[in-house]
Amino acid sequence: MIRKEILKDVIFSTIKKSSCCVPRDIHDAFNQEVKSAKTEKGKNAFKNLLKSLDLSIKRENLACPDTGWPLFFYKIGNEAEIEGGILELEEISRKMVTKATKEGYLRSTMKHPLTGYDPGGNVGLNVPHFDYKFVPGKNIEVTYVAKGGGSECFGGTRHRMIAFADGITGIEKFVIDSYIAATRAGAICPPGILGIGIGGTANIAANIAKEAACLRLIGTHHPEPMIAKIETDLYQSLNKLRIGIMGSGEGPSVLAVNVEYAYTHIAGIAVATSSNCCVSRRATMKINDNGKIEELDNPDWFERGQ
Repeated sequence: MIRKEILKDVIFSTIKKSSCCVPRDIHDAFNQEVKSAKTEKGKNAFKNLLKSLDLSIKRENLACPDTGWPLFFYKIGNEAEIEGGILELEEISRKMVTKATKEGYLRSTMKHPLTGYDPGGNVGLNVPHFDYKFVPGKNIEVTYVAKGGGSECFGGTRHRMIAFADGITGIEKFVIDSYIAATRAGAICPPGILGIGIGGTANIAANIAKEAACLRLIGTHHPEPMIAKIETDLYQSLNKLRIGIMGSGEGPSVLAVNVEYAYTHIAGIAVATSSNCCVSRRATMKINDNGKIEELDNPDWFERGQ
């Protein structure tokens, strides 16, 4: 059985790591941009960003002062035994979000949408948010994502219904138009990781777009050739715009374009975009049924081993 005390320690550590340490694939992508930068301005911009991020790791400071929405993604083994069950898992997660806020690893940003009431701990109705996948085995994996307000509020998340007659061309035009509008004046902190959800209802498309933006590693591709081609075509087209770091024109527009899809209704195709800012924050830890704890670089949410 996975005990409550282990859950508390692991969940808190995951939140803290997400807030202070950018994932390895993000760090590697910035290093690559330093090497490939075409101007000194571009090179210095990414070097300074890397320096700041490395200091955050060393000092255990926030990688970005906007710690965003608290999002949990749990992969739970079908035979996992959790002390107190799933309800206790969620309650501990809420308590650890509050603890992380009080200790300065999260900024108090979650408020009532109409009154502005601030509970002070980033916990309220429907927040934090929980997503689950149930998998074979007895283990639990927790991924915590700090989804920044800039990438979410300033146009980074959009959706539209596309007619079947417009097909891939219509989908790609919507995505490009949306990303251009969202990156004006560097509003969503580019170069971002662009997640795209195709199909399903509007909320399904938005959900898988967010998963694609937050949970896939840079450099991975969808296993289906048609979807992988859309990823490559959009990546190349967007990077020709040279939006650059914080909209400066120095460097790429996107670090990655990740597409996921769901089956849809014959009446139309829901398409959603979800941008993750360049300081993309996530952390994953695995609790084995024998009590062993592992830090994972890859949440492998889509279970492709990449």
